[in-house]
Amino acid sequence: MEPTEQPRNRITLEDSVPHTPLEDTATARTALVVVAHPRPDSLTAHIARRTARRLTDAGYRIDLLDLNAENFDPRMTDADLPDWNNREKTYSPEVEGHMRRILAADVIVAVFPVYWMQVPAILKGWIDRVWNYGFAYGRSKPRLAGKRMLWLGLAGAADDDEVVALMQQALSAQLDDGIAYYCGLAHSSVGLLPGAEEKPQRLDAAGNLLLDEALTSTARDAHYAALEARATGFVDDFLAGDRVAA
Repeated sequence: MEPTEQPRNRITLEDSVPHTPLEDTATARTALVVVAHPRPDSLTAHIARRTARRLTDAGYRIDLLDLNAENFDPRMTDADLPDWNNREKTYSPEVEGHMRRILAADVIVAVFPVYWMQVPAILKGWIDRVWNYGFAYGRSKPRLAGKRMLWLGLAGAADDDEVVALMQQALSAQLDDGIAYYCGLAHSSVGLLPGAEEKPQRLDAAGNLLLDEALTSTARDAHYAALEARATGFVDDFLAGDRVAA
């Protein structure tokens, strides 16, 4: 089963990402919002834009990194292979540019569809190439120390599917413990958003994929309103933790 979500036709230009006024950029903190979905009209992109607006309302300047729109190549290159004997290595211009964007950010929020209980290949490749030796790890004082990160993952599994708990555990282990903690981030949390499909899906005891009837009309609107509210709740909790830490 590959739980992900379908595009939503009702997304419009009203979802465009706001920008902090120029007069405020000198004092505003920066939030790097990373989007990992090929469709600009997807639910993932919609949630990313809502997240960016929420961060803007909280006083952050937004640096929106749409990995697909920027044609990021997730494949490791010779230029970006780590040199274990040189943690000061200069990587490819593309990767060095991404490193600067990460360093400039106070907080990082990644929004992505969940594929096979993991992040998409383009997001994993971004981590593999950019969160590299000498930059994200390999120093006694991590360069990413003090930064906070939120991972928002959208999954097609129904809210009541038993796989959701396993998915949360798997993502938390990979992202919070295996990446963020290893790289010295001050905080990392996974906000899992199941129910991203219009046809709720789940596995039965024999491992068969079951699809419910497609949501329509007011039931569909209520379902996605609840999902959006959960996403906003994850962002608000993340921001509250940032205020406490400050």
